[in-house]
Amino acid sequence: MIDPKRIVFIHGSDSSGQTYKATLLRDIFPGMQAPDFTGGLPERMAQLGKVLGTETGWTLVGSSLGGLMAALFALQHPNQVRKLVLLAPALTLPGFAMSLASPIAIPTIIVQGTQDAFIPLEPTRRLAEKVFLNLNYIVVDDDHRLHKTAQELDWKNLLA
Repeated sequence: MIDPKRIVFIHGSDSSGQTYKATLLRDIFPGMQAPDFTGGLPERMAQLGKVLGTETGWTLVGSSLGGLMAALFALQHPNQVRKLVLLAPALTLPGFAMSLASPIAIPTIIVQGTQDAFIPLEPTRRLAEKVFLNLNYIVVDDDHRLHKTAQELDWKNLLA
C-alpha cells in the first residue's frame, strides 16, 4: 500500500498546488503533498529539494515543467525516488538533456497526449527511452493539460 504522505504532485510553470490534477489526486490520496513552486527552474528545484529532504520512498507526479523537475530530481537522487509519473513532461527543455549522466531504473510512467501543442511527442519519447530503463510510455488522445485523461486514469494502480 502506498503512503500518501510520500506522494508529491509537482505542478507546471503557470500553475499551483491547487490545480485540477492536484485536487483530483488529493481526493484519491488524502495527505498527498502538492506544494506551490515559484521562480525559474533552479529556484523551483531548490524548493523541491527542501520538500523532499533526504527521505526516501517518494512517488513523484509531475505535470509539464513539474514533470521535468521530478525527472531531474530522480536523476540527481535516484535512491530517494520510488516511482515517477510524468504527465506531458517538459523533458525537451535544455535543463534536462544537459543533466544526463546515466540512465536510471526507477519505474517511470509517462502520459502524453497526441494533441499536445507544447511538448513534442516523438522527441520526448525518444529522449525518455534513453533515460528511463523501466519506462511505460502511454500515449492518449488529449492535449497538453490532460484533463480528460486525468479523470480516466486508474491512479491507484499507476502509483502502486
